[in-house]
Formats: sequence, C-alpha cells, structure tokens
Amino acid sequence: MDDFLFNAMLTHPDTGEAFSERLLKLLFNREFKKLKISMQKTYNGLNTDLRGARLDVCIEEDGCVSIDGEEVPCAYDVEPDHNDGKKHVAVLPKRSRFYHAIIDSRSLKSGEDFGKLKRVYVIFICDYDPFGYDRVIYTIRNRCLEEPEMPYDDGAETIILYTRGKKGKVTEELRQFLTYMENTTQNNAVNEDLKDIQKMVNIVKRDGEVSLRYMKWFEHDQLMIDQGRQEERENTEKERKRADKAEQQVKEMEAITKYLIADKRFADLERAVDDLDFRKKLLKEYKIE
Repeated sequence: MDDFLFNAMLTHPDTGEAFSERLLKLLFNREFKKLKISMQKTYNGLNTDLRGARLDVCIEEDGCVSIDGEEVPCAYDVEPDHNDGKKHVAVLPKRSRFYHAIIDSRSLKSGEDFGKLKRVYVIFICDYDPFGYDRVIYTIRNRCLEEPEMPYDDGAETIILYTRGKKGKVTEELRQFLTYMENTTQNNAVNEDLKDIQKMVNIVKRDGEVSLRYMKWFEHDQLMIDQGRQEERENTEKERKRADKAEQQVKEMEAITKYLIADKRFADLERAVDDLDFRKKLLKEYKIE
C-alpha cells in the first residue's frame, strides 16, 4: 500500500513487467503480455486554469487483446489508496470519473473513429471500505436505469478492492494478495505467486538507486507539505487584508452616500461606486477619514 514501493515495483527493470502481469492476472483471470508501464503519469489540464491529474501507475497493453470475442486496446490505471478521510472517501466516485475522462481525452488522435477508444479500467486498492458494504470488490459500470439488463458497454470500468472485505466471490489467491498488499511481509507470502513477488520486493528494496529515489521522493513530498502550509498561511493573511480593505471601502461609501444625499447630488452616487479617483476626491472634499 506504500505508493512509492508499489510504483517502484511496477517500474523496476527487473520486476516491473513480471509484477504487472501477476497483478492483472489475479484481477482479470487471463494472461497479460507486452505491457507498457508508466509510473506517475501526469496529464496536464488543457490550459493553466484547468486541473490535470497524476496517475500512480498507468499500464497499457501493446496492441489489442481479445475480450469476449472482441479485439480491443486496454489501459489500466492502478491506484493504491489508504487515505480514509471522510471528504476523500466521499469524492472517490468523482475522482474515478475524472481519471476516466483524462485518459479518454488523450486516447484518440484527431480524426480517429470512436471505435478505437481504449477500454479503460481505473483500479483502486483500498485498506478502508469506501461504501460500507464489507465487499472485497466493487465493480462499477455505466448502465440504463430504465432497462438495467440492457447492454451498454462504453468501455469504462472502475474496480475498487477492499483489502479486508469479507463479502463477494473472488479467488482465494486474490484475497491472499490483498492481505499481502496491506502487510507486505515474508509471513504473508503464503503461495507461490506471493513468494515470487516477495523476492521482487527484496530486489527493489536492496536497489541503491531506488533508495536514492525514495529519499528524493520523501524530501519532495515534505517540501510540498511545507509549501502548502506556507501558502495556507499566506492565503489566510491575504484574505484578512482583503476583508479589511472591503470593510473600509463599505464604510467610506456609506459616508460618501450620506454627504451626497445631503447635497442632493444623487447622480454622483453611481460614479462614486465605479470611479476610485472620484471617490478619493469626495473623501478629501468632505474630509472623511
């Protein structure tokens, strides 16, 4: 469940492809070959005012695969997630929707047919239950409310795995894998696949370059946290100053209004609202502090 270790496992030259194949085979019960793996893949917004997204691990199959007799290209976004704050949990469905939209928006070249749009799986592995039904797996697809049995396959699917879930029919191997994901120790490597994965974990942990990247990643995260706190302090101060300025402007306009009404200069009220220099002139004229 550690983001860095998970990403390092999937992108390490000695473990990445093998670990990706094991992970996806456990989830989908089929073989996976020729995988293209991108760690911390960042999709920028269409301009600086729009939000982008950083996907933990994006896995793409090199070429189409046969699913239910249909040849389709597939992409898999895998996200270990152990932040169980109420606000974070509440927006998980919208976060999934956003990830799907971001990936889809980059999937087709100009002029390409919609039929070439990739089948996209967004996969969250959680050590908390986001919906409270104690299910080991939640599979979310779009459907028609009026005709629930009507086929409607838009190629978008979200899979949420709860590491401690009790309900639901999944393989024993997947349950063991989820236990291992939450507690990655030799004792929890209880089958041959997990023993092989534990060997991969040991390789990654012993790699000096990975350790160096971890230190840089840790320092970067701490820097972002500290920067966020500083920005929060600065924003609070800016908001206080802005509020004080607005309050002062209200008091000045109230005073100006009182004098203009006494002078019967009603036409100047609108100008005083819009013209800062004119307001200053009035403040000086009426000796308003």
